[in-house]
Amino acid sequence: MIKKTDQIDKWVNVFGKEYTDRNLYNPHELDKFYKKSWGVTRTEINEEFLSFLDKDKTKILEVGSNIGNQLLSLQLMGFKNLYGIEISKYAVEKSKERTKDINIIYGSAFDLPFKDEYFDLVFTSGLLIHISPKDINFALDEIYRCSKKYIFGFEYYSDEYTEIEYRGNKNMLWKANFCQMYLNRFKDLKFIKEKKLKYVGNDKVDSVFLLEKK
Repeated sequence: MIKKTDQIDKWVNVFGKEYTDRNLYNPHELDKFYKKSWGVTRTEINEEFLSFLDKDKTKILEVGSNIGNQLLSLQLMGFKNLYGIEISKYAVEKSKERTKDINIIYGSAFDLPFKDEYFDLVFTSGLLIHISPKDINFALDEIYRCSKKYIFGFEYYSDEYTEIEYRGNKNMLWKANFCQMYLNRFKDLKFIKEKKLKYVGNDKVDSVFLLEKK
């Protein structure tokens, strides 16, 4: 049974559907969006952090994959073994219409339906920010459990856990030092790299990070 939270209740209903419908990007459009927002494309970020991986053999899971925007970008780069898990059934169905040879299924970050260390790399992109601080460790534990080697993230950054109003809603969005949260919780994780990305239009900062399981 999937763990219920106030945030999940929102994402599986109209709120989540509206998010999906306004965030439909092919890889080229996604790169344009990133370039406009952070001055760098998503492809460039992925190349910087993941180019050392074997594209034929590396098994990758995105937790909170929505309609597969990020996975399509990785596929265009040449990655072959791509999986996603998403809490919105609407987004999962939409992903099936627009992806091929990418395995996106319905499920929750709190209970990933995979064996321990099943993936070489598990990543999130704007997923941890939408999980309440009281629930975040459930997601971190599952991501860590399913990763054999690497954890990759792109999340809003702040030195302190900070709630942000999201489209008029409270209790739906937080920024934090998620990279450090992983390192504090799992002592066998090794820091590989982090890059702080400042927004083009303001002084807010996001964090891209890569950790290795030793």
